[in-house]
Amino acid sequence: QLQASGGGLVQAGGSLRLSCAASGRAFGAYAMGWFRQAPGREREFVAAISWNGGITLFENSVKGRFTISRDNAKMTVYLQMNSLKYEDTAVYSCAAGLSGPRGLAAGTVSFWGAGTLVTVSS
Repeated sequence: QLQASGGGLVQAGGSLRLSCAASGRAFGAYAMGWFRQAPGREREFVAAISWNGGITLFENSVKGRFTISRDNAKMTVYLQMNSLKYEDTAVYSCAAGLSGPRGLAAGTVSFWGAGTLVTVSS
C-alpha cells in the first residue's frame, strides 16, 4: 500500500516536497515513481528511481527543477519540487514497479497510491 502526502497550495516559484510512504516488506525491491494528472489531461510520468537510488529518470519539463530520492529504511520515496510553475498543478500519485525506472516510465506499474493535490498559483 502506498500513501502520498505533502501536496498543497504554493505560489509560482515556490517549493514543495511530496512523500510516499509504503507498507509491506518488499519496498526495497521496487523501483518507485511519481505520476501526475492535471484537470482534463491524461496521467503523465514525472520521475522514477531505482530500488537502490542509483538511477533516476525525469520527464523533460521537470528536469533541473524536481529531484526524487528514497529512504528504504523508512520505506518512503520523496519528490522535491522546486521552481514550481502553474503548469505543475495536478494530482500527484506515487507508484511502484518491478521493471525498473524505465519500466515505470513506460507505465509498467505494480501498485498505485492515492494522489495528493498540488496547486500552483500564478
